Amino acid sequence: MASALGLAKGTAHGILRTLQQEGFVEQDPASGRYQLGAELLRLGNSYLDVHELRARALVWADDLARSSGESVYLGVLHQQGVLIIHHVFRPDDSRQVLEVGAMHPLHSTALGKVLSAYDPVAHSEAAEAEREAFTPRTVTGLADFEGILDLTRARGWASDVEETWEGVASVASPIHDRRRMPVGAVGITGAVERVCENGELRAQLVAAVRDCARAVSRDLGAGRF
Repeated sequence: MASALGLAKGTAHGILRTLQQEGFVEQDPASGRYQLGAELLRLGNSYLDVHELRARALVWADDLARSSGESVYLGVLHQQGVLIIHHVFRPDDSRQVLEVGAMHPLHSTALGKVLSAYDPVAHSEAAEAEREAFTPRTVTGLADFEGILDLTRARGWASDVEETWEGVASVASPIHDRRRMPVGAVGITGAVERVCENGELRAQLVAAVRDCARAVSRDLGAGRF
């Protein structure tokens, strides 16, 4: 391998050791040969899953933006946070910034709460990490956070009313695949005065988000849930 890459043997060995430590390659104890590790295979499968998820969600996300009048976000778990993989602008003439590739926190955003409620890995990440208070409304205590996740599972959606950004409210719902496993979350985000009414999330917006999540899940083979 060193000669094929034009590297010194010591350099190639160091690279292999690093890849092995990260789980990207594995060494057969008997033969000493290297092969692809489970972490690399998992990463590859996740990459394909994300692209399928985005492709299946495109039309439904556009419909949600039109019906709700708000920005739509599609997020997945990535490196102890929520990676935004698709963003549909609010359908008006205001100046907006594309947030695809942005990372959002797990514990305070609606997308993050949904992932934490349904995905055991996301739950562990959020429960074990330090939950930063972004605003006075951010829930940081573990017991209170677990209570929010219980409520999320009971009603099928999560909210964020000025817990991450002041003046901003969100609602999100989980997306499941053909194995009925949580693969992402979809939600809307907008000004509190538009998303909420009398201190509560507008029921029609919650229903629209849940319908969108169900539609994407059906397209992924989840069936009814």
